[in-house]
Amino acid sequence: MSGQVLAVVAGVVAVLVLALVALWFSRTRTLARRVGSFGCVLTEANDPRPARGTAQYGATRLYWWRRVSVMPRPARTWSRYGLVVLERSVLPPAPGRPQAVVAHCRVVPAAGGPAQEVRLQMSVEAYAGFTSWIEATPSRVATII
Repeated sequence: MSGQVLAVVAGVVAVLVLALVALWFSRTRTLARRVGSFGCVLTEANDPRPARGTAQYGATRLYWWRRVSVMPRPARTWSRYGLVVLERSVLPPAPGRPQAVVAHCRVVPAAGGPAQEVRLQMSVEAYAGFTSWIEATPSRVATII
């Protein structure tokens, strides 16, 4: 390859990388500013690796977006009526970080299918909002610990 071709290819790659970074930054900022959104780490039973993301309350669904992604749609969507908190654990405080709560939940995917168990790690304030959001649905008995 000649030097000019290599420079053009490097320039195109640099522009694509900058565009992806700008898209990711815009998406992350938009999600964090939505009403009802909060930072949430998701751990699924079939994949024990935790994934950082942003969750958002909807009228009838809880949406969860993966942090390291540029996809415009949520990675997970769960029905509000099929979401049950089975257990909660308060994590010990870590220096420089707010105290966190892990909610062990049974969820029903909004698209249907069998119930799954997940763990959602969030701040204490986010957990208070999360449980209030669940309790605010009509006919909810024995779904909160």
